[in-house]
Amino acid sequence: MRMWGTIATWRMAHDGVLKASDLLQKNGHATDAVEALINVVEAYPYYKSVGYGGLPNEEGVVEMDAAFMDGDTLAQGAVGGIHSVMHAVSVARALSHEHYNSFRVGEGATKFATLHGFEMTNMLTDRAKARWEKRLAEQRAQPDNPYDGHDTVGAITLDTNASMAAATSTSGLFMKKAGRVGDSPLSGSGFYVDSEIGGAAATGLGEDIMKGCLSYEIVRRMGEGQSPQEACDEAVYPFIEKLKRRYGKAGEFSLVAMNNQGEWGVATNVEFTFSVATAEASPRILIAHPGPDHTTTIEPITQAWLDAYEKRIKAPIN
Repeated sequence: MRMWGTIATWRMAHDGVLKASDLLQKNGHATDAVEALINVVEAYPYYKSVGYGGLPNEEGVVEMDAAFMDGDTLAQGAVGGIHSVMHAVSVARALSHEHYNSFRVGEGATKFATLHGFEMTNMLTDRAKARWEKRLAEQRAQPDNPYDGHDTVGAITLDTNASMAAATSTSGLFMKKAGRVGDSPLSGSGFYVDSEIGGAAATGLGEDIMKGCLSYEIVRRMGEGQSPQEACDEAVYPFIEKLKRRYGKAGEFSLVAMNNQGEWGVATNVEFTFSVATAEASPRILIAHPGPDHTTTIEPITQAWLDAYEKRIKAPIN
């Protein structure tokens, strides 16, 4: 059996993992599989932190960040603050073929997408707009910290030819300032992959994740012989402690990793769901918690949790 595998952040990635798994077990390429995985998440209107239906910035504009990396060539493409495009990660992949100008932001990124025939649409759904209007009213009544909803979809894929790829996509912090960009499109912070070693991807508070370049650090540790789980645990938890000690606080951190043998690992400081599949194990959703002594506790998701999740993401906005 030739090994293949994929791992991605959050429950929302599971349908994408199913799609990627189908491609990979049919000997599809890792780059196609990771793009297809992310596209599924970007198009689903009930996921409020990615793509269509993603929550907007404080001005009511859905600004998206995304990245793509080919683990064979190390080619990368990224967009920051792009708007009105259905699949930001596909634009990032197109930019990865450019030696120059491979990271585009704002109007430049959106113009590139328009000129190159990508699907353009209004990304602010009625549901997301209603949530934004509700938050504006809450802020007027009682000003507080408005930020919420920074769950990036990040994924790693390994194909049967031992090629790997990584990609991320997010609409970022809800009610963020216009032009804010998090860690997701930043190489080494939000993602990194090297087909000779493995890959990693992050989700959480970008302003804090980018302080540690944790995705690259996990790949570096795997390159020195650590398992993906060892690399995740030993990169993430000590850095969180360092950040608390020196910066005074640390936001939410969750990272996933997979090496070029299909072995995987996860580290997190919050309750964190993820989806994973390999040639040896069918696609499944698992839940991780920070464990004792800088370790991670991982267990299967329950049906009750899944039922509550579906009810929560589709609940009416009062």
